[in-house]
Amino acid sequence: MAGPLHFEPPSVLEYFATLVADDASLPMLEAAISIAQDDHPELDPGAVLAEIDALAYKLKRRIPADAVPLQRLRWLNRFFFHELGFAGNVNDYYDPANSYLNRVLETRRGIPITLALIYIELATQIGLQARGVSFPGHFLVKLKMPQGEVVIDPFTGQSLSREELDELLQPYKRSRGLTGDFDAPLGLFLQSAPARDVIARMLRNLKEIHRSAEDWPRLLAVLNRLVLLLPQAWEERRDRGLALAELGMNGPAAGDLADYLEHAGEAQDRQAISARLAELRRQGSPRLH
Repeated sequence: MAGPLHFEPPSVLEYFATLVADDASLPMLEAAISIAQDDHPELDPGAVLAEIDALAYKLKRRIPADAVPLQRLRWLNRFFFHELGFAGNVNDYYDPANSYLNRVLETRRGIPITLALIYIELATQIGLQARGVSFPGHFLVKLKMPQGEVVIDPFTGQSLSREELDELLQPYKRSRGLTGDFDAPLGLFLQSAPARDVIARMLRNLKEIHRSAEDWPRLLAVLNRLVLLLPQAWEERRDRGLALAELGMNGPAAGDLADYLEHAGEAQDRQAISARLAELRRQGSPRLH
């Protein structure tokens, strides 16, 4: 007779892979929560989702059934920014915990993108149409109202006018030569961000924090997620190869750098990466194919 079946729970990376496998069914909030499992492998994303649902339920019970969208938005802003006290973490902006939704719920402090994700979920649950906007340098939320669009800065709780948005954009436009004859319309920068892009932006924020701190194990964990999320973004494969090399894992590092060179075309760093690959191969055998 066969013995009992043993089911191994999926690793945190396998779990993330199932979440981001398909654009149509990508659960943005759950995928965002799961990022914290690199530092907190015991974290239960379901419990964090339930916590957010409980906040939404509390808010929903207060709003009269016949409240119009603008009234609902006022209730939401009062609840989120004033009563719960969510705000930008101005004292420690680059703390990795600002990217972990479970910690943002605990501390009520975060960066624009994590604050936006909780705000959007609450907005959606009270019947508002809210979307994230990958605005240059600062993640925003837009809400579709009968009177037109409202754009909220989740870091401060302010509603931003077209003039204020234009002003925020100026440094980015100047740096990209998008002024004068080449001016780009504001609407171009206010498009809804797809779920995959939102998760990529969260991971790239963490990537910069860990790279600056030269925290290679944490950087590698984030890059493993980015490679899964964006299999065609070969620069993430390159960066993972470089992180693996820093950790002395020459075989997998050489494999990633070889993949990058195969797909990167005439990349500017082609020569430097080829030299790094040759050096890794001299030091130790690359992975087997």
